[in-house]
Amino acid sequence: MNETLRDELLEMARRDRTVRAELVASGELFGGYESRMALVHERNARGLRRIIESIGWPGADVVGADGAEAAWIVLQHAIGEPDLLRRALPLLQAAARDGRASPGHAAMLEDRIRFFEGRPQRYGTQFDWDADGNLSPGDVEDPQGLDERRRAVGLPPLADQMEEARSRAASEGEQPPPDHKAYARARDEWAASVGWRAD
Repeated sequence: MNETLRDELLEMARRDRTVRAELVASGELFGGYESRMALVHERNARGLRRIIESIGWPGADVVGADGAEAAWIVLQHAIGEPDLLRRALPLLQAAARDGRASPGHAAMLEDRIRFFEGRPQRYGTQFDWDADGNLSPGDVEDPQGLDERRRAVGLPPLADQMEEARSRAASEGEQPPPDHKAYARARDEWAASVGWRAD
């Protein structure tokens, strides 16, 4: 166990949670990618990139289960660093196959990448506002097999996750965008600007 790396990862995740909670409380989190949150994500991404370059994916065997969870949280939130997420995906998938990471985490990362690239998700884990004002996973590959794929990686049925996501959004005061077309356009432009999309 590498306690130094574990502590570093836990501190990154703590910093992320703290700033997010402050922004939820002030009502600032949901008006676009808030600059304080983006700075935390960028700083944490630099630290995680250094760790990955040094030892590969920091699995539970190296940083403990809580350290591995923290590494995944940091990675999921590094949305302005497409190359980091893409580079980490095969490492996290290999760690999941070896029992050093959660298969569900690998599935969610794959979906995260697909979502920002504008491709259908495989597991339906990433939610965003749809044109009807609901949080939903949008386009999903092979919808008939979705819950079976989710079950295979330890994820709950889609309906359960959707209910949880919508309840959390309501409890935090998150509202659908007033102009969905403008919202979607801004999201897609941002995704292209940081390198998620070629066009």
